[in-house]
Order: sequence, then C-alpha cells, then structure tokens
Amino acid sequence: MKTSSQLIVILFMLLVGSAQAQMPHDAIYMGKGQICVAGMYGKSTWDEYWENSLKRSNSNIGTHTTQNVMLMPAIGIGKGLNVILSLPYVWTETSAGNLLGQKGLQDLSGWLKYRVLSTHGFSLHAVAGASIPMGNYVPDFLPMSIGLQCRTVSGRLIANYKHPQTGLYLNAHGTYMWRSKIKVDRDAYQADDRVYNSHEVSVPNSYDMGLRLGILRKKWQTEVWAERTSCTHGDYIRRHDMPFPTNNMQATTVGWYGKFQPNKIGVNARVGYVTDGRNVGQSTSFMVGVLYQFKLWNNQ
Repeated sequence: MKTSSQLIVILFMLLVGSAQAQMPHDAIYMGKGQICVAGMYGKSTWDEYWENSLKRSNSNIGTHTTQNVMLMPAIGIGKGLNVILSLPYVWTETSAGNLLGQKGLQDLSGWLKYRVLSTHGFSLHAVAGASIPMGNYVPDFLPMSIGLQCRTVSGRLIANYKHPQTGLYLNAHGTYMWRSKIKVDRDAYQADDRVYNSHEVSVPNSYDMGLRLGILRKKWQTEVWAERTSCTHGDYIRRHDMPFPTNNMQATTVGWYGKFQPNKIGVNARVGYVTDGRNVGQSTSFMVGVLYQFKLWNNQ
C-alpha cells in the first residue's frame, strides 16, 4: 500500500490568534493577571502530494483527512511577558484503502514570549518554545501518524509594525526548531540511501518564516498571511513508498485569518492552502475557534 506524507506536524497544529487572545507568532500580549482560553477545531484535507518534487495522487489513499480539537490558554505573567500553552487531540483517516488512522493526544507545547523593544509603532519580540509528546502514538506510520514523537526546543524572533491610527500592521517572524531523536518499532530502517541498523531515528531540525499583513482594532482583526516551513536536511519519499520521519518536508502556505471579540467572548477563523512543497500533501485547511478572556489575578 503506497501512501503520501503528513503535513509538517499538522502545520504547527493550525495555530490561531486574536486581537486579545495572542499567539507565539504575533505581537499581541495579555495584560498582567489576564488569561484567554481558546477552544478550537481544525481540519486539513488533501488528495495530491509531492513525492520529492513529483506531484501525484494515490488511489490507495484517496483523500487524506486530519482533524484536531485543542485548548490553548494564553497567560499574562508580567508586562510584555506571556506564557502560551497548547494540547491538541488529533485523529487521521483516509477515504480509500485499508490503512487505519491514528487518534489521541499529540504533544504538549509551551512558549514564553517577551517584548524586547517597542518604539514608534515598531516592536521586536523573542519567543522560546518547547514540546513533549503526551500520547503513545506511532511516529513511523506516516501519513496516518498524528505526530513525530520527538521532543523539541525552538527560538523565534518577531518584528512588527502597527500604524497607531489605522491599526494596519505588518508582521514578520523566523523560527528555528531543534528536534530530538525518536525510537521506532523496528531493528533497522532505510534513509539517505543507506540502511541504519538501529531503532533510533534522527529527525531533521526545521525552520519557518512568515509574513502577515492585516488590520487590528479593539473588537476585530483580519489579516492575510504566507508561511514557509522546511527541514534543514533530510531525504525524500522513495518512489511508490511511504513517507518516513527522516524526510525533508517543505511547504509554502498562504491564507486568511479573522476574529471578532467585542468583549470577553469572541470567535475566530483561519483558512490555509499549501501552494508548493516537497514530501507533503497539498492540503486545504480551516479552523474555527471560541475565545474566552478573564482576569486570573489582580495586577496588585
């Protein structure tokens, strides 16, 4: 049975944000003592994928679907200092063939975001992140796997300019992610045109870059965005073979994000489309979420 590759860890778990709730890639902060909890549902589907640079379909899979639900609290612990957490429950399935999908808790992720500089509408931010697997899922059964089972550490820089009168903003970020080795349920595996007699697999590190243009007002936000994610190295899906965690997964994605949050309760939505890639599916994704903001403790 021949399959294709998983979108890069479900495209960072379909991260979302809002003008009051905030994310690891934006310049928005919760005030000290405030928390915003986002409950989200996301879905990603594809029926074509890139086997290295060859774009193809596969009748043994049909349409591949990944779905997830996730809670993401953002907590203001100081002026210009926030903690963000996420824990998704993910499940996969295909419309054809007899490959069984996986389901379960994926990885617990956390980020510490700090505003380094803010002057005349321009701001600079540093983000440190980490993740650990929470579920006992199988990482080497792509594209049905719900994750890669590796521990990660990441560093991100964000540059943002927001016009004070109109709310028009331009945001750019870059991230580098270090990934640990993983263990697979086999005594040997093939990668980089050689055979490794080991059950430990080196997962390639990765990086991403993103650009966002939007308008941020007190009660609403809208933006268009583009992101590029890539492994630093790795091999390619062999002809008519299944993907493997050592593959060099790359994707360029464009999309739109919007939110409306008039008070403590709000809603948001996100859509994305992979325009180009290597060893990933050409997916169309969407997300919808509900936001609730409240004060966790007094500023005093």
